[in-house]
Amino acid sequence: MAKADKSAVKAAGSARKAGIVPAQGITRMIAAGEIALAEPVAETQVQPASLDLRLGPVAYRVRASFLPRPGGRVQSKLDDLGLHTISLSQGAVLETGCVYIVPLLESLALPADVEASANPKSSTGRLDVFTRVIADGVGAFDQIPHGYKGPLFAEICPQTFPIVVRKGSRLSQIRFRIGTAADNDDDLKDLHKRERLVSAEDADISGGIALTVDLAGDANGLVGFRARRHTGVVDVDKVGAYPLEDYWDPISVRGRNRLILDPDEFYILASKEAVHVPPTHAAEMVPFNPLVGEFRVHYAGFMDPGFGHAPAGGNGSRVVLEVRSHKVPFILEDGQIIGRLIYERMTETPETIYGQGLKSNYQGQGLKLSKHFK
Repeated sequence: MAKADKSAVKAAGSARKAGIVPAQGITRMIAAGEIALAEPVAETQVQPASLDLRLGPVAYRVRASFLPRPGGRVQSKLDDLGLHTISLSQGAVLETGCVYIVPLLESLALPADVEASANPKSSTGRLDVFTRVIADGVGAFDQIPHGYKGPLFAEICPQTFPIVVRKGSRLSQIRFRIGTAADNDDDLKDLHKRERLVSAEDADISGGIALTVDLAGDANGLVGFRARRHTGVVDVDKVGAYPLEDYWDPISVRGRNRLILDPDEFYILASKEAVHVPPTHAAEMVPFNPLVGEFRVHYAGFMDPGFGHAPAGGNGSRVVLEVRSHKVPFILEDGQIIGRLIYERMTETPETIYGQGLKSNYQGQGLKLSKHFK
């Protein structure tokens, strides 16, 4: 392309509205070949502000996680290492503590002004499946730079439950971004005044809007669940298939409003605040300060436009927290800040929002395990 032509493309791109690309924009990207699909798009694969990523037919069992060098190809590294391969065509078990790399059915040819980021899907995070997206020549997980052209791979490491996956299973989702999309604190305060983003009386807005953990519990004192060890497998594509009591122990605090996290145990808790993501925005939960304690919240990450939106049936939706303590026991107190929500503007309002005809499993949720349990 001539230099003048490149400048014209750059100028055209810079004129596009900054924000997160909604479902109809993702559909246009697929039609334009900016997102390439090895198989036709699946039902509900295109979400209001993201695209589900599907596993391909083969998994590679690897000894350790890795990232490619600049200019390096992930598939070449896999081929050179001569690693064990597992067919996913009929389904296969991925064991806990093992690392697998799976080429995805989606690849990208992004425009120069579009970047992308990936996260585990909500159900994946609630199963404590550690998964990240890798791209050729990119030295960071879950980050796809502007103009990237190439394949995508999923790194998968189940932490608590062995899982069954197959070709087409969806563990991650990807979001596409043009320019700077995040609201600053002043914008966020204005948005909160208009839309009431969290139910807290005095919202703590500083580098995002604070969320705290609920350890007061329901009428029976239930505050969360702790995962059992040495359970059966969980098929990630089955909904409501597994008895809760075979995989989880309920936790009640009995009026003390605090919880001692045991090292390397996995907990499901909930935010004290109900959360609202208006149709004009998407949201993401991020750690507010990694230095405040020896615990980590594994965020599924994305919240689509319409999450917690009353007209879409989401009034009162709380955020589910996937929590693990490292090295030492750690005391969580009721109302302790555990993360912050970053709100990002959409380039346009999605044609369909979360909770409206999309089989949205977590709209209107309180404390809730993943969709796999009954």
